[in-house]
Amino acid sequence: MGRYLITGGAGFVGSHIAEACLAAGHEVRVLDDLSLGLAENLAGLPVELVEGSILDPARLARCLAGVDGVFHEAAIPSVPRSVEDPVTSFEVNATGTLQVLQAARQAGVRVVYAGSSSAYGDSETLPKREDMPARPLSPCAAAKLAGEQLCQVFARVYGLPTVVLRYFNVFGPRQRADSPYSGVIARFCMAALDGSEVRVDGDGEQSRDFTYVSDVARGNLLAMTSDLPGGTVLNLSGGGRYSLLRLLEVLEGLVGRPIPRRHAAPRPGDVRHSQADVSRARELLGFATEVGFEEGVRSTLDWYREQRDGAATND
Repeated sequence: MGRYLITGGAGFVGSHIAEACLAAGHEVRVLDDLSLGLAENLAGLPVELVEGSILDPARLARCLAGVDGVFHEAAIPSVPRSVEDPVTSFEVNATGTLQVLQAARQAGVRVVYAGSSSAYGDSETLPKREDMPARPLSPCAAAKLAGEQLCQVFARVYGLPTVVLRYFNVFGPRQRADSPYSGVIARFCMAALDGSEVRVDGDGEQSRDFTYVSDVARGNLLAMTSDLPGGTVLNLSGGGRYSLLRLLEVLEGLVGRPIPRRHAAPRPGDVRHSQADVSRARELLGFATEVGFEEGVRSTLDWYREQRDGAATND
């Protein structure tokens, strides 16, 4: 069994990777500055939590001592937030990744990097293949792509084993719904439970390849333990495509009532449609998703309902 570091491991995806590692018998160390992640996401898990930033080389070096690899999840993933503050987005997503790669190079350990489907931009070609040209539309997308390219450079120049996993709209339990930058499924689930109005950016026909978080965590473990060439880039998704209006239909069916909505202008930097070609991950990792879209939405809604009901009971 191995010992792994997860940067951003108190966050949404990172905490699920921690659970998957522990279930497989691995030891886990987490580095998180808790600016977006929550210590409660790791409550009850036998992990070593180190509070700190990936921009701190000394802290990174200490955290990488004695580990077999690092899942690099720490990031500021929001497109709207990056439009408002591109400098911080680049500093964390690109410069932070450079710091992680340098520390991993010095420690001699493998890096699995959380890339983003935003690298593809708004190309009309569907599904998105890993060999398509990158066309980022936002500062966040550009910074995540820079991190991805650094992973490939460190593989070519230094022989560092790296794998880039391009995520496609990950959703599930523990995704924060209390921020204007929250993911759409998190926001829509809370609105469905509360009976409040949802804001639909644009006409709602834009579509996404939504991927349940437990599948993403499992894909990360496969990438860490598989013998892949350094710098390999893989889409990590189910290969489906669902519009925001379809998401609302599913949620309305689950709660048994209409969800009021208002349409706003499309957000700057958002892509119109996104869908992954998943053949490469299937071939190289043996990866396929196990949780379907509607099943995942139901499980996610149930989790938010439990959180809401638990909070009400505690009050």
